[in-house]
Amino acid sequence: MNRTSFRLFLLVVFLPLAIAVNAQTKLPEWALGPFVRTENVNPIISPKAESVFFDPMSKQKIPWEAGDVFNPAATVHQNKIYVLYRSEDRSGTGIGMRTSRIGIAESNDGIKMKRNPEPVLYPDEDEQKANEWPGGCEDPRIAVTAEGLYVMLYTQWNRNIFRLAVATSKDLKHWDKHGPAFSKAYNGKFKDLKCKSGSIVTRLENGKQIIAKINGKYMMYWGERFMNIATSVDLINWQPALNTAGDLDLIVKPRKKHFDSDLTECGPPAIVTDKGILVLYNGKNRGDGERDANYVANTYSAGQVLFDLKNPSKVIARLDQPFFVPTAPFEKSGQYPSGTVFIEGLVYFKNKWFLYYGCADSRVAVAIYNPRVKK
Repeated sequence: MNRTSFRLFLLVVFLPLAIAVNAQTKLPEWALGPFVRTENVNPIISPKAESVFFDPMSKQKIPWEAGDVFNPAATVHQNKIYVLYRSEDRSGTGIGMRTSRIGIAESNDGIKMKRNPEPVLYPDEDEQKANEWPGGCEDPRIAVTAEGLYVMLYTQWNRNIFRLAVATSKDLKHWDKHGPAFSKAYNGKFKDLKCKSGSIVTRLENGKQIIAKINGKYMMYWGERFMNIATSVDLINWQPALNTAGDLDLIVKPRKKHFDSDLTECGPPAIVTDKGILVLYNGKNRGDGERDANYVANTYSAGQVLFDLKNPSKVIARLDQPFFVPTAPFEKSGQYPSGTVFIEGLVYFKNKWFLYYGCADSRVAVAIYNPRVKK
């Protein structure tokens, strides 16, 4: 083999492997990042068998976060970062077959976490029992109004239908459940729609990330295998956008041969920037011949897409490569060994962006973007 052939051999064999473990390093000006994992701190939240609480379903004390902890939301309250994360007990075997509850942790620096011993949102003897028993409350995203009302979009799972639901709070520990987000829209047309992952549009104002209005209404991007828009006048009842045929208006879809070839699931709250509306999302790679061969089959990585501020359903730009991919051992083991970084929490805190994510459906970690450092 001559020198030229040997170099070509190295490129063919090792370049895809290099791409497979590295995120897009040079981001366009409209994108947020790069996000860097702080050394020797992750994962910041792991399962904890010592945490017990009285479970309304089993009528006994149980270790509610002994199984796995993952898929965190995040927000700022009283100059601290609060991370609200999905926890699973050990009541079953397999993804979706245990009960999920939402736990909370607080931090002065966004890294060292002080956890609450009991969950703050869980299946209870309340009006949402039919929607949340026995699967529970999953995958929260949180945004806050200028007046200090925290709005959580989360998934209700009764092991029959998963629904996007709404809860509100003033202190992050006591929540009012309002039920499925789309239950009243179009005379109940989407009451039993299988849906999840709501990303409320926010903006930065005087260093605080707060819920914004777009064209006079609150707005969110939502969806799992597609992205759609929904609007609201009260942050509780939401109306999905429809196309001219009266069907859901699917504005972003999976792309063959890309890292998001299987699904495009909305991540943390969207952000209004000077370029448009920025949505960070979770892309899953397919497991067949239509996947992106540069990334492991069934891997979850993170992408970004930019929408027109005046026409929020119009895509202006979209990353062709993920900006964040699983690299650490704890991101490629646990419940989802194919590799998962699942982003749901994004907060602006002390002039930096903190991105909180689930690791292989088993741990919680953080990565930080400092805008003062040149891209």
